Amino acid sequence: MDLNVADPKGLVRESYRIEGITAGECRSIFMDWALSVPLSIDTPDAVRTLIAHYGTDAPGHPMTMVLHEALTAPPAARRRGGRLGRVPNAG
Repeated sequence: MDLNVADPKGLVRESYRIEGITAGECRSIFMDWALSVPLSIDTPDAVRTLIAHYGTDAPGHPMTMVLHEALTAPPAARRRGGRLGRVPNAG
């Protein structure tokens, strides 16, 4: 995928240029990036493109960590409680 397609606003590019950026700030930038990606774009492919372009030269950068986290599957959802979990035959 072309880098201009993967990062059309240059948000990820700019995050790598910010001195002393934190992981939290990178997550915020990533969220802005993810919300701006067109639906026609395969998001995991775009993330892989960004890692290949920026992350290779900056493996310890917080944005590289965030991009890698974006490719990992979220943990399986677990029940968090509520009446249905406490009372038998409540449903």
